[in-house]
Amino acid sequence: MARSLPPHSSLSANTIFFLNSKLSSEQDLDGAPTLLSELRTECDYLDQSLSDLNNRIESHLTRHSSQSGRVGLIFSNIHAQLQGLQQSSAHSPSDGVSRRGMGEGLQALAKEVARVETVRKYAETALKLDTLVGDIEDAVSSTLRRHALKKDSEDMREKAIRTLRLTEDILSSVTKTHPQWTQLVSAVDHRVDRALAILRPQAIADHRALLASLGWPPPLSTLNSSNPYDKRSNDVQNPLFTMQGDLKHQYCESFLALCGLQELQRQRKTRQLEGHYSEVAVRQPLWAIEELVNPLFIEAQRHLSKWIDKPEFIFALVYKITRDYVDSMDELLQPLLDEAMLSGYSCREEWISAIVSSLSTYLAKETFPTYVSQLDEESITGTESQARISWLHLIDSMIAFDKRIQSLVVHSGMSLFLEEDGNLLKISSLSVFCDRPDWLDLWAEIELSDVLDKLKREMANDINWSNEGQVASILSAQEDLKSPLISGSFLRYLSSVVDRCRSLPSISLSSRFMRLTGAPIIWKFFDCLLQRCQEAEGLTALADDSALTKVAKSVNAARYFESVLIEWCEDVFFLEMGLNQAGQLKTPEDNNSTSRRSTEAPGNSIFDEEIRKLEQFRTEWVEKLSTVVLRGFDARFRDYTKNKKQWQEKGEEGWTVSRSFIGALNYLQGKMSLLEEGLNKTDFTGVWRSLATGIDRLIFNGILGSNVKFYDGGVERLGNDLAVLFGAFGAWCLRPEGFFPKVSEGLKLLRLAKTQLNNSLVGDKRWLKENGIRHLTAPQVKQIAKNRVYST
Repeated sequence: MARSLPPHSSLSANTIFFLNSKLSSEQDLDGAPTLLSELRTECDYLDQSLSDLNNRIESHLTRHSSQSGRVGLIFSNIHAQLQGLQQSSAHSPSDGVSRRGMGEGLQALAKEVARVETVRKYAETALKLDTLVGDIEDAVSSTLRRHALKKDSEDMREKAIRTLRLTEDILSSVTKTHPQWTQLVSAVDHRVDRALAILRPQAIADHRALLASLGWPPPLSTLNSSNPYDKRSNDVQNPLFTMQGDLKHQYCESFLALCGLQELQRQRKTRQLEGHYSEVAVRQPLWAIEELVNPLFIEAQRHLSKWIDKPEFIFALVYKITRDYVDSMDELLQPLLDEAMLSGYSCREEWISAIVSSLSTYLAKETFPTYVSQLDEESITGTESQARISWLHLIDSMIAFDKRIQSLVVHSGMSLFLEEDGNLLKISSLSVFCDRPDWLDLWAEIELSDVLDKLKREMANDINWSNEGQVASILSAQEDLKSPLISGSFLRYLSSVVDRCRSLPSISLSSRFMRLTGAPIIWKFFDCLLQRCQEAEGLTALADDSALTKVAKSVNAARYFESVLIEWCEDVFFLEMGLNQAGQLKTPEDNNSTSRRSTEAPGNSIFDEEIRKLEQFRTEWVEKLSTVVLRGFDARFRDYTKNKKQWQEKGEEGWTVSRSFIGALNYLQGKMSLLEEGLNKTDFTGVWRSLATGIDRLIFNGILGSNVKFYDGGVERLGNDLAVLFGAFGAWCLRPEGFFPKVSEGLKLLRLAKTQLNNSLVGDKRWLKENGIRHLTAPQVKQIAKNRVYST
């Protein structure tokens, strides 16, 4: 028999609303059996949940009763001990033994009280945590019900997050105050992790569904290929600005829920890793921003895949996406992030870094493998020019994109963001090389080959080995050092390599790229200079003027190149690369000795070895120039030294310089004029000083130290000859005789009066000091004094 319906007045408002919504027409009556089945299933589920809750409450009460009984028993024992102690103290004599026993009893009693208090706190904490975790599991379970209302599911998720925060606060406090309770913390963490493994995916899935209902991702507007970097697009559609009412409220709540879950996970990881892995970064990209970027970039990939051979379009589209939606991050989402109290995050920064990270992932998976395969194919056929050109074009596009992104960051008032360590990696497409150093090596190889091909043509042009065509206002330093144009060409290409190094987002990448590309360019320059000098030496032994000029220009080029490298290496960027290189080369056995050596080392620049090599090159060939000129002077000076009779003759009237000395002096002045014109001022100073030292040695050993008798006329002749020699060097210094110390002091001895020179104290230290003799030894002084012959 069919039962009659209850009176309308006895039904609640919710029941009436439910019946009206489900049975609004006669056609809905056909689905009544299905509706009845669903209601019965739901009721069975609720009955089961109620039964589970009753069982859990009964379990908690039983456990609480057991623990209360244990605690009561412990307190009863303590009370009995206190009474026994009181009775013993009242009936025992007050001697030292009883007092000592009482003290030991009190100490044991205090330990027992402390133990009981600890047990009580542990029981209370465990019970509280168990209750909270149970609430979390119930809330998570409620969010997964198929028939639960959406609003109820969101409320339960919010409740779960609040309870998770409270649980984490208690766990953090337990970790600090009772670190020995590791098993309790571990057990709670295990249950919380299981709950989070359900809650986070569900929250993200709901957030994605909400974004889809908002119309995200928006359709990508067409790009103007003639100018893909237009300042602003007029047809940008942003659903975040157009959402209204309940949808906006739901999105904000979902955003806050994701931020709350992420902050909770960060706190948990920080607590779990504290004291163990402090170097592990617990900061992750903002989940809510990633959920905006991922579908948008998936939509963009449909276009990016068509432009594999036109990377400039890829970067133009990605930059446009980044720029068009970045303002909404600040205006709409940043207030929500502040409300969520997620510290250390900026929506603008996260948006830009998430876009660039997605681009880097796409480049690593799609673009670079294609370009590498093209290089491999052309290497088999032997024609690699087109693939290498495409590779370099891709790198140029990446560098240009990174500069525009950095400009967008700076203009947004985020300049401090770039200065923090590691942040540059987040906004650089070149970070793709961090995980693929083999691609960095391949890039360095292509870059080096391209530069050397261009320099090969420059080196073959003889005009570039001259000083002609220099612009003083631009190349003033190069002109002052009389460096040929080829050194400027090498530095120009090396500077372009340095600029590419600066574009890389980490010092380790920059250092590696510089060693693979920049250093070989410097060594190529060095080998070129060395080859030219060796060719000049091998053909004529540097005897003719053209060979000397060729070597002088090479020395000038080395001096200018070295000075520029030294100036560069004073920059922090080069010092950091040098320190990074030193850290990579240091072996474990050098740990103790390296710290001391590094502080005493002259520099830690990445080009220290190359600078030392250029300096050695200059020193060696400047010394060779001096040696060649000195050898020629010696060959013409031998007749002058062989004529020993001239020092015993009277001076010729009207002739102040010895005829045999004129030829050697003319040769010397001719070569010195050539070198003064061809060499830079610094290295020329080294040449003439070295020559002065050699000539001083030749004259002293060939004349003053050769047992030659000097009469008055010979002393006058030698003085006149040396005055002319000193005059030749007077063009480069104020006191040229100071650079001929032995000859000058020997002439000074010869000019002393007979009484001074024939003194028995000649050669004594005091006598030498009084007469200003500092560069001659006592035997040399005595020999010169012995060879001096006075007329009267």
